[in-house]
Amino acid sequence: MVVPVRDDAPALRACLAALAVQRTPPAEVIVVDNGSTDATAQVAAEFGARIVHEPVHGIPQAAAAGYDAATGEVVARLDADTVVGPDWVGRIAEVMADAGTAAVTGTGRFYGLPSAAARPATWAYLCAYYVLCHAALGHHTLWGSNMAVRRSVWQEVRAAVHTDDPELHDDLDLAFALGPRRRIRLDRRLRVRVSGRSVLGVAQWRRRMRRAWRTILLNWEDLPPWERWALRLGRRPGRSGHPARTTMDGCPTAP
Repeated sequence: MVVPVRDDAPALRACLAALAVQRTPPAEVIVVDNGSTDATAQVAAEFGARIVHEPVHGIPQAAAAGYDAATGEVVARLDADTVVGPDWVGRIAEVMADAGTAAVTGTGRFYGLPSAAARPATWAYLCAYYVLCHAALGHHTLWGSNMAVRRSVWQEVRAAVHTDDPELHDDLDLAFALGPRRRIRLDRRLRVRVSGRSVLGVAQWRRRMRRAWRTILLNWEDLPPWERWALRLGRRPGRSGHPARTTMDGCPTAP
């Protein structure tokens, strides 16, 4: 379990409190302190988390440091402002029991927004993220607020991820690195709550869209979308011998 964080102690406390009451306890909880100046390290220590200090600012670098430090077979990932239900770890273990699954991601809804805005914001952001990224990747993407990856797979693709650019979406970049030949599963039963602060205001939306295009264009230099789709559609033939159909689904169900 990896939680990258910088100067977000109150949110981290809620995140770790939810992990502390899992029906299936995580084998380890790693908090990657990305140069915090608040009480982040103290909160992590209070909950018995293993603290990894990563002084180079940026989520890509911090997340990678956490994955590198993990020792379990499956490495789950949350953002500090994510709150999970009591069965979250158990559901990941159930999905990842399938050895053919390289990674899993889920859905969620935003909290901390006016009630009338929470559902539309969830659909506007997550639905666009999953559908458009599916088109760009040729397969499901990953959402860093709610995901897990097999540690052996992370080690295989470690050199392909871009940790030196803080203006990339690290979760989308990792999905690109996993490629169309590995299976990323989108499980709608894997739900979380995430702070809506990340979608408040035009500036936040612009920043996120800019990072998304930056991540996409960088990775398309290595493997353009038409080649990614060709690999995807040819990797699992159906019973008739024709390529299996792939749908661009992924819109979350916002409760």
